[in-house]
Amino acid sequence: MADDSKQKIVHGFLPKDETYSVTLNAGKHQLKGDEPESVKGGKDTGPDPYDYLLMALGSCTLMTVKMYANHKEWPVEDLYVELRHNKRHDEDCENCDDPKSKIDFIEKELIVEGDLSEEQIERLLEISNRCPVNRTLLGEIKIEGSITHK
Repeated sequence: MADDSKQKIVHGFLPKDETYSVTLNAGKHQLKGDEPESVKGGKDTGPDPYDYLLMALGSCTLMTVKMYANHKEWPVEDLYVELRHNKRHDEDCENCDDPKSKIDFIEKELIVEGDLSEEQIERLLEISNRCPVNRTLLGEIKIEGSITHK
């Protein structure tokens, strides 16, 4: 996993002749982001922001589980993760009639191949929920915005 003490920097660019198609740079890696065609102006030239959020959680989950299994020398073969995101009411919703009372809900299914005991499988599930991105999403997050005008 990445060194948590180093500040991560990602740059994004949305040129004036594009509606929503953005170019994102993280170090030497360049990615595209866009809205789906179902959004007016979206061209679906890349994943949408929630796709990237789920991909961050999924890649972190798989890497964390693999590191743990390797450390324990467990016979883990292929690993898969399926993530689903939607907005829904919490189970103990007090204002369920209010559409604003919906919360973000992510379902994460880890699929592990290998000759593992039930205890090992349960432990891998526990470890998957401890990946740094999972902890970030469940923890307190502060976002400080600023703007530069040119």
